Amino acid sequence: MYKTISIPLCGAALADYCDWDDLRQELSHLRCDGVEAIWAGEPFPCGVPSELVIGYHLTFYPDWLDFYREDGTRLTEKFGSLDAAARFYGGLGREVLLEYYRADLQRAESLGARYVVFHVSDVSVEEGYTYRWLHTNREVIDASADIINQLLDGRDWPFEFLLENQWWPGFTFTDPDDTARLLDAVHFEKKGIMLDIGHLMNTRASLATQAEGAAYVHAMLDRHGNLARAVRGVHLHRSLSGAHVNAHTGKLPPDLPRDYLRRFGENYAHVLQIDRHEPWDVPCIASVIERIAPRYLTHELSASGRGRRAELVARQTEALCGRLTFRA
Repeated sequence: MYKTISIPLCGAALADYCDWDDLRQELSHLRCDGVEAIWAGEPFPCGVPSELVIGYHLTFYPDWLDFYREDGTRLTEKFGSLDAAARFYGGLGREVLLEYYRADLQRAESLGARYVVFHVSDVSVEEGYTYRWLHTNREVIDASADIINQLLDGRDWPFEFLLENQWWPGFTFTDPDDTARLLDAVHFEKKGIMLDIGHLMNTRASLATQAEGAAYVHAMLDRHGNLARAVRGVHLHRSLSGAHVNAHTGKLPPDLPRDYLRRFGENYAHVLQIDRHEPWDVPCIASVIERIAPRYLTHELSASGRGRRAELVARQTEALCGRLTFRA
């Protein structure tokens, strides 16, 4: 099993480390093999050691399906005008989105990543508050598979392509028929699932304890049967946010800004209250990881600064009790 921490490859995030050797030593101290990198919108630092980049999380737009469908009416409703939508996405037309992903896949290849992660979900700012969805899971799954096949078909990309679950419309890992539909629709041979434990917990707002969360993950694995063998990686964190969801969803806030970028920013703070990215600190999670026996395990934790990041990774590693199974 390759164990990693999640980190953007940008100056601000890497400033806590003196150099690459310092980062290597920190990873060793945390019993990790490398990082799951993500592009932060700026050129990568010089000399990124390829052996440190185990995985690469593709960048994404949370709300993209109407843009991909070139639905001008919906885009105007969301952004106020097509010009505002074009400024946000960097242009209009589905080719803009495809080029966005092609460039990021090339970044992953240049770093020597063993796998990349792709979100299969779609949610607008408004839906994130109302929980009244504009699109069905299968609409999002089918459109995502269409994009993925356009990006990957005919190319011998060197990495595994892992599909990540969310709690928004799309791939949630709660319905085996939807999971099978997604896996069957993607042509790429080296495909699999990146099971995000916290995102899966977000699909059940009634969860109140870590023990209930671990039991729920086991129940979803049970429900998926042999399909669970497609899980190649795990994003490990927990999210017990039902109280916030019950108190702050179902309707739009009355003071939500009209300007799209300001509205997007306020919504981001709301999403962070739902998707907590907190560490597991009880050993019940160990049986989940033992059962899955993933090839890749990423500590995907919310932390600002080196010290806090190390503290949370160490706490979560302790919860695993050192009983990790390895997959070839």
